[in-house]
Amino acid sequence: MKSHRILNLDILSVTSKDLLGSLDQGMLFTPNVDHLIKLQKDRSFYEAYKQADWIICDSKILSLCAKFLGIKFKEVITGASFLSSYYNFHKNNKNVKIFLLGSVDDMAKVAKNKINAKVGREMVVGAHSPSFGFDQNDAECENIIDKINRSGANVLVVGVGAPKQEKWIVKYKDSLPGIKTFMALGAVIDFESGKIKRAPKVFQKMHMEWFYRLMKEPGRLWKRYLIEDMPFFFLIIKQKLGKYCNPFDFVLQRKVKNESYEMEMLIPVNEMEMD
Repeated sequence: MKSHRILNLDILSVTSKDLLGSLDQGMLFTPNVDHLIKLQKDRSFYEAYKQADWIICDSKILSLCAKFLGIKFKEVITGASFLSSYYNFHKNNKNVKIFLLGSVDDMAKVAKNKINAKVGREMVVGAHSPSFGFDQNDAECENIIDKINRSGANVLVVGVGAPKQEKWIVKYKDSLPGIKTFMALGAVIDFESGKIKRAPKVFQKMHMEWFYRLMKEPGRLWKRYLIEDMPFFFLIIKQKLGKYCNPFDFVLQRKVKNESYEMEMLIPVNEMEMD
């Protein structure tokens, strides 16, 4: 599968059909504009992304900006819709057993029951809605890991928002030997439970799903969409002009250059001492 470089991320160009037929293990991350902005500032988030096996284009806005760069993705595969595609694709595959981690107020259990009713079997074998800030609580994380391991699941869907979900997966994946496929899918558990409604089709087709969510949750999303994510478009223009530089590569290059400079200064001193 071919990938395209957008800022400091290599994103796969793949159809939903091909992805569903190939995704049998590994970590799936779904970057959007907000992710790419965070990937310019948060090194641990960037390092987590570097470990992902599947990075797909989640955003129609990202897809449009890619076209501006002369890049065309085969399909936009949103995290919000991918889970339903996944469980319908594996409807009759009894080897697929899912655990849902995310949402609040036991909405993960509501999503579990609704998905199982749709597929006609207990495909979702476990669900848990963690507390706010659970990722900083080692005892709670150990309890969650124990629940997942005892569930018999081999697919883990984490929907607690970025960058928390991606970092959590990378940190604890080795403690989950039964899980073969990890998916970081944002608000998908909220959507499946019915807690949050997806934008109507007309908004999705107009690439305005973000605007619908902004209207629904202005207090939570206005700063992200209208202030924090705006520099993304400037960065895309820089890439178009060939002037974009991965900030983490730049730090590394600068460090190497500084070390080289120090060595250059030390060599003559050593030579003088030897004389």
